[in-house]
Amino acid sequence: MSTGVLGSGRAKVPERTKRQDRWWLSPAVTFVVFSAFVVYATWRAFSGSNFYASPYLSPFYSPCLSSQCPDAASDFGQPFGGFPLSPALIVLIFPLGFRLSCYYYRKAYYRAFWMSPPACAVAEPHKKYTGETRFPLIFNNVHRWFLYASMIVALILTYDALLSFRNAAHEWGHAGLGSLIMVANVVLIWAYTLGCHSCRSITGGRLNHFSRHPVRYWVWTQVSKLNERHGQFAFISMYSICLADLYVWLVASGTISDLRIIN
Repeated sequence: MSTGVLGSGRAKVPERTKRQDRWWLSPAVTFVVFSAFVVYATWRAFSGSNFYASPYLSPFYSPCLSSQCPDAASDFGQPFGGFPLSPALIVLIFPLGFRLSCYYYRKAYYRAFWMSPPACAVAEPHKKYTGETRFPLIFNNVHRWFLYASMIVALILTYDALLSFRNAAHEWGHAGLGSLIMVANVVLIWAYTLGCHSCRSITGGRLNHFSRHPVRYWVWTQVSKLNERHGQFAFISMYSICLADLYVWLVASGTISDLRIIN
């Protein structure tokens, strides 16, 4: 028996929707934008090459933990020395899991890829609805744990951004275009991460009286401001990561030279 929009308890409306606006435009744009990111990120993650151009390390490969990483890029050692695949695959599971289980991303890809539903007041094509109670969507319930892991990754990317203010010989007091790109990227990543709905719950949840917890109330207020633009930061930070990686790839492959601002 159908349990979704075609269930026996639902109104029998023959049309898929009575909306007259271009309701399909938003999920279509989301589908194109997400697909482009997936194609690029998959190519770069599996390539395993041109991810380090001293002093820049691609955010897809940070921290670099396998023996395929240059020693200069292995700030945290090489504990996965015998890992046979691309070093990016060791760490990407955490930020990827965080974004896939993110409340905003769920809304976006549920509508754009699974049409569940494609838009408000538009019937979905599925005959039954199980929500996030079965594999694989049940893993979305561990979103908070992916948040903790992603915060650690964000801290490491912040460290990488600081290291970018060196030259190729690792001398401090230098900066290039890549330095600015990496700083902008990490700022956007933090804005997206701290604006997460789970982060908002962690900072202000389970409190009956904000007046008794002024510090947590202040933190919750700041996180809530970021949360208002969570969707924007989700998209922008997704592509800032690609831009940072692209710049590192272009420099590492010799396609371009790093534009030095302070030599």
